[in-house]
Amino acid sequence: MKRTSFLALFFGAIALFTTSCGTSDSVKSLTLSSNGSNSGGFYNLAGVDGTLQLVVIANYHSGKTVVVTTDSTFAMVPTGTIYTTADSAFPANGPLPAPAANTVTISKTGLMTGIAAICTWVDLTDPTTGKALDPAAWAYTGYYQVTATYKGFSSQPVGVGMGIAESNAPKGGCGPA
Repeated sequence: MKRTSFLALFFGAIALFTTSCGTSDSVKSLTLSSNGSNSGGFYNLAGVDGTLQLVVIANYHSGKTVVVTTDSTFAMVPTGTIYTTADSAFPANGPLPAPAANTVTISKTGLMTGIAAICTWVDLTDPTTGKALDPAAWAYTGYYQVTATYKGFSSQPVGVGMGIAESNAPKGGCGPA
């Protein structure tokens, strides 16, 4: 009788160890997000030297998630135009410049910093009066499309506007705060 119990335990243990044989837990996808202010899922770098903390999450097949921000690389693609500017190097209604040390940066820790005094938001206008809405109803004229890459996987893109110069809003500012 004891021999039967031992064999049952032995084969039960082997079954437990072999059920996961041939499988591994690997990255399934990446998620890029930020803790900064946003409007409908779009983020804003507000104010001179405004920052957003980007966070990259690796999603594994098992359901496990791991923060991999410092092991990721970032890419930014400028889209659209500048609405207003307080920086003579960048003309209003001109193209949003490519990321550079004097425009916008992302550190190894995922800290995105706006440097150029430009605004890529416009307060929508009332169609009957032509005046900017109060309270403001913000729309992009341009943004940086940011993605993260980790172990060959790319995240979904995240749009980040620049709100570092004044816009046409009656109460000032540029973009959602």
